[in-house]
Amino acid sequence: MTVPERQDPLDAATRATRSLQGLSTELTARVPQLLEAMRSVGTGLELHSTLDRICQTAAELAGARYAAIGVVDEEGSGLSDFVTHGVSDEVAERIGRRPDGHAGLLGALIHHPDPMRLADLTKDPRAAGFPPGHPPMRTFLGVPIRVQGEIFGNLYLAEKSGGGVFTDYDLHMVRVLATEAGIAIGNARLYEAARQRERWIDGSVAVTTALLSGGDADDALVVVAEQARRLADSAAGIVLLPAEEGGLEIVAVSCDHPATSMGVVIPEDSPVVRELLAGDAVFVADAATDPRMISRLSEQYGPAMLLPLHSGGRVLGALATPRARGARPFTDAERTLATQFASQAALALMMADAQRDRERLAVYEDRDRIARDLHDLVIQRLFATGMMLESAQRKSVVPAVQDGVGKAVDELDVTIQEIRTAIFALQQGPAEAPSGLRTRVLREINMAAVPLGFTPAHRFVGAIDTTVGDLTGKNLIAALREALSNAFRHARAGRIEVVVDATVTLADGAPGVRLSVGDDGVGIPAGGRRSGLRNLARRAESLGGSSWCGPGIGEDGGGTTVVWQAPLRSPE
Repeated sequence: MTVPERQDPLDAATRATRSLQGLSTELTARVPQLLEAMRSVGTGLELHSTLDRICQTAAELAGARYAAIGVVDEEGSGLSDFVTHGVSDEVAERIGRRPDGHAGLLGALIHHPDPMRLADLTKDPRAAGFPPGHPPMRTFLGVPIRVQGEIFGNLYLAEKSGGGVFTDYDLHMVRVLATEAGIAIGNARLYEAARQRERWIDGSVAVTTALLSGGDADDALVVVAEQARRLADSAAGIVLLPAEEGGLEIVAVSCDHPATSMGVVIPEDSPVVRELLAGDAVFVADAATDPRMISRLSEQYGPAMLLPLHSGGRVLGALATPRARGARPFTDAERTLATQFASQAALALMMADAQRDRERLAVYEDRDRIARDLHDLVIQRLFATGMMLESAQRKSVVPAVQDGVGKAVDELDVTIQEIRTAIFALQQGPAEAPSGLRTRVLREINMAAVPLGFTPAHRFVGAIDTTVGDLTGKNLIAALREALSNAFRHARAGRIEVVVDATVTLADGAPGVRLSVGDDGVGIPAGGRRSGLRNLARRAESLGGSSWCGPGIGEDGGGTTVVWQAPLRSPE
């Protein structure tokens, strides 16, 4: 697209003021005022502030109490915007709806864009009267504003100061000002269009980054909805994906009350859904009254864009950006930019799906390899070890040795069963989530029951499955296994209690989890080995925690209690 060059205000002023040559001394004396007004109009690039500045400057230049600019809509049949000067907010609120330019003097200027000067507008046959609350106006001056040869809108002035009428001098001055206003508006529109394109590009980058970051897919879809709402300046941003029963389901919403629409399914017999699934964009002037909008959600909205998320000939879903009722319609530029945004979002969705498929495939392949290794190597070796132990048990004549070897064989059988369970889990699909920390703790307790001859008691405090991080959880299980093993080998206990508490506060004030394994055994003998306890301490300290021993749960504190604690979530 070719971008028109910005026009030089000084050249425009020179051309415009040539028409002043030969005019009266009074008009010539007002040229400095005109030049100052033109300088003021050409300051700044933001479109709406430029329109405000033009109204104020024109009113001061012509001595008018009221001024306004009506921006002609893209169809050229009415007004898409109406900027005023001299009308207070209270009066504007009392008037209510702004003029649409379809009738009256404003409509006449749209259809016949020629200068209009009236001594009493109320007596003009084209006048349509004022709405209730409108201030009285009599004298009137209207001049068209052209931007790059096309009608942009009209500049209206009313109520000449002092009770007089607008003169030929006023008309000449305002026409020159309108020429400069057209240039200033053109430059502001170019700047606004460039800023708008930049915002949409930044939004597309944000969506692509969110979708390809490997994070939660639902969060990424919310980013799409939020960006679309912000960029389109709409009341809501809505992402819809194909529903299992047909139609489109709302899966992500960015609006003031998202909970009311999440999960709503637009049926496949909706005309809009059929068009979207066919890959066609749908632009609605008023969602509340359009017969194609069969969902009750549309009753609260006005102009809306509904865009298919399609890429590579495949429709992945749809994106909707409705505005509030009575809001301005979407421009052609906004429709084009939104369509490009939807296409970019669809491409990012496809890339994210492909990336997740590759990651899942890699995980499945790794799980298959681990399962094969466990079955072909580990279980076979455990079987061989068990057979060797059984052979040694039969050859031994010492009852204590036979009993100890028998217990070792039983523990091997339990271990083999656990490995087979793990192999089965590895070979399953991703439907089942990994076991939580509570389940893994119970598994260790049940495994320890075989060599102990009884099942240790257990108690959980706090939501350990949701609050304890992965790294801390893995080390806690290892610490539990070590503590139970020590109790079996050394304590000669008749009772063991395991407590996992995820509500403790560590010495440094950080939230933590504490594992306590208490028994009623013989306690720790003086001068005995401490290798197991040192292992527990090292594990805790590596995470920023600690470990120690205390009195047991037997009578008068008999036995030992091993305590191991660490922060809930340690650096991975």
